[in-house]
This record gives sequence, C-alpha cells and structure tokens, in this order.
Amino acid sequence: MPKITFIGAGSVVFTRNLCSDILLTPALQESTISLMDLHPERLAQARDVVQALIDQRGLKARVEASTNLAEAVRGADYVVTTFQQGGLDAYQLDIDIPQRYGVEQCVGDTLGPGGVFRSLRTIPVLLELGKTMDALAPNALLLNYVNPMAANCWAFDRATGRPHVGLCHSVQGTSEMLARWIKAPYEDVVFRCAGINHQAFFLEFRQGAEDLYPRIREAAKDDAIYGSEPVRIDLMKYFGYFVTESSGHASEYSPYFRKTAQMVNGELVPRFTDPADHWFDNGRTGGYLRHCLERLEHAQADFAALASGEKALPTVRTHEYGSRIIEACETNQPARINGNVPNRGLIPNLPTGCCVEVPVLVDKSGLQPTKIGALPPQLAALMQTNVNVQSLVVEAALTGKREHIYHAAMLDPHTGAELDLDQIHSLVDDLIAGHEGWLPAYQ
Repeated sequence: MPKITFIGAGSVVFTRNLCSDILLTPALQESTISLMDLHPERLAQARDVVQALIDQRGLKARVEASTNLAEAVRGADYVVTTFQQGGLDAYQLDIDIPQRYGVEQCVGDTLGPGGVFRSLRTIPVLLELGKTMDALAPNALLLNYVNPMAANCWAFDRATGRPHVGLCHSVQGTSEMLARWIKAPYEDVVFRCAGINHQAFFLEFRQGAEDLYPRIREAAKDDAIYGSEPVRIDLMKYFGYFVTESSGHASEYSPYFRKTAQMVNGELVPRFTDPADHWFDNGRTGGYLRHCLERLEHAQADFAALASGEKALPTVRTHEYGSRIIEACETNQPARINGNVPNRGLIPNLPTGCCVEVPVLVDKSGLQPTKIGALPPQLAALMQTNVNVQSLVVEAALTGKREHIYHAAMLDPHTGAELDLDQIHSLVDDLIAGHEGWLPAYQ
C-alpha cells in the first residue's frame, strides 16, 4: 500500500480533511500516512487526530510523524504540501504593510503584494522538497495545495521538472453554488472550466443539452444573490463568463474593484458587505487573515474533540481532489479533476510553460491534462495580466534578482491602480525589510 506524506501536517483543516478522505477510500485504508511539520506540538495534535481516524474506524492504516523532512519523504509514493511558510506572522506583514500605502487586500495570498511575497517565501521550500524527493522518493507525485498556486507550481516545474499537480476547491465549490442558484440537480450538471488558478472560467455549464447560463444570469438579478457575489456577477456581466474564485478573492486580481476612493471609515463601501458575513467573502481588508486567527482559537478544542471521539468523524469524503487522485493512480479507476499543470499546448493563447487550471484525467498512467484550445480572447487577456505578475515572481525566486520583485509588483493590476511607480518601489522595500527573517537573500 502507498506511503502518503504530508508536508505542513499541522494545518488546521487540510490534514484532518484529506486524511479523513484517504481513510474513507477502501483502496487506501492500509496506507502509511507520514506527517511532517516543524512545530512539534501541532504535529503531535495532527498525529493524534489521524490515529483517531484509524482507530475509530478499525482500519489497518499506519500513521507516523516527524519534524525531519528527509525521514518523512523517504520512500513516499505521494507527497501532499499544505504548509504556510512564515505562518500568520508573515501573513500579517503581507496585509499590514501594503495597507499603509492604500493597497487594500482581502485575502492577499495569490496576487498583489501579499501574493508576491508569499511566493517568495514558499518557492525555496518547494524546491528543497523537490531535491529531497529526487534523492529519496524519485517516483513520487507531488500534490500541492499551497498558495500562490500558479507561481508555486510554475517555479517547481521549471526548477525540478518533476510530476506534480496543484489542487484547489474553487471549481467544485463554485459549480455547486451555481447549481444551487438555479435549483439544478448537481449530479445532472456538466461543465467545462479552464484558465488559471483562482481565475478559471466556466466556458460551459449545462444540464443535458440545455445551456444553463441564461438561468444563472436570471438568478444573479436577485438582490440576495448579487449581494453575496457582486464581483463575480459583474465580471460575468462584462466578460461573459462566471469565474471560479469568490468575490473577496476575485476583487484583488483586476484594477476595477478595490479602490481607496471607495473606502468609508477604513472599510470598503457596501458593495463588499455581504449581509451573511461569510468568512472573508464580504471583501473586508484582511478578512481572511482575521478568519485564520479566529479559526486558530478553536483549533485546539477541535483537534481534542476529534481525537477523543467527542466529535463525530466524517462519514463521506469531501469534494477535495487529493484522495481521488491517489485512488485513481492506485486502482486504475479513472477520476476527472480540475488541476493546475504546466501549459504545454493546453491553452495556446496563454504562455507556454505557465501554470494553467484545466480538466485532468487521472489513472494508473498518471495525469493526463485536457487540451482546451484557445480561450475567449477577453478571458485570456484578463488572465495574462495575472500571468505577467506570476512570471516575474518566478524569475525573482529562481534567479535571486531583487529587481524582479519590483517588476512583479509594478505589473500587478490592483497595486498599479492605486500607486505610482515610486510608491510601489517603496512598498516593496518595506516588505523586503519586514521579511528579513524569511528572505535573507534579498536583504
């Protein structure tokens, strides 16, 4: 049975959910799950939760835990990355320093100044992991859940050439949401979705031969629905298609939505106020950081309740793709996912080699991405503004040249809509100085 290694196993959500999914999969219930994290206490908690999943379900799986990367990776068949380099301390800098300049980020983990610096912290760790896999797990497949997805996977591909796939749940979550909006049975919905991570679009959304887009557009006129997803609905109105990532995220990837001039008493104007106050999707500056801090407060109790049996174990798999990929590779029963992979002729009007998110068939032969063909030109042009930033981040990370960090920030659509070139240069200087402990090469 396979050895499945988790790097960053102290993650509050992913370790619990992904390991539960694996252990609910009959073909994987005798796997070895190897957990690795640099924080011994969080690692011990994760081990206890996974052991509880095994014991309470009466399985033959085995769990092991280590703070040593080589020990965890040795002999692995699959390596799953869920770490956050720098943790919430670095994340706080990603939000606070740009905010002082008037760059208001809701999530700040994919594009913008926050995304740029999260990439710079993360890519060296992924490259070190790639070297360790070359030496100790040469045939292992990397399943990356770490953001910024596109820049991380692009750099990993350029530097290592190793097989990998980047995984997100925005395609699953958004398709489920759209089906709810129009009251269509989800099991009857067929869709075709492609682009780049957090900016992929549903090119088709059907039930049988019926195009469901007219019903989606009609549903979007409802005040409550529009209030919950104003950015995505506006993007559909003006670009023609519905995007995969939430309004809080999507507001950061273009120059249209997060204007300092739209601030009232330090908060964005009501178009970003979701009456349901969902997590970070209401678009508040630093909304997702606040959500992470609040979630951390409850994590200890949640781990303890799961480990002791006080909290009921999940009985069905989540919609995360991780367990389905491993199952397909092990059993040769095909799975269809949407994954982030290198663009080798898959979307010809995006750059060769960049990271694209497309349907992927998975079986014992591995990952087989779908050739999409050219995207609608307005969508490809919108994505290209994001790919430009990603490409310069990758250059900075792989060459160590500080000037490319400035270039990446200057090309960011949201930052450029708020700041002039001198201000962007100063913002980058402040972020580099704040990241002294994580980015010594650029000091």
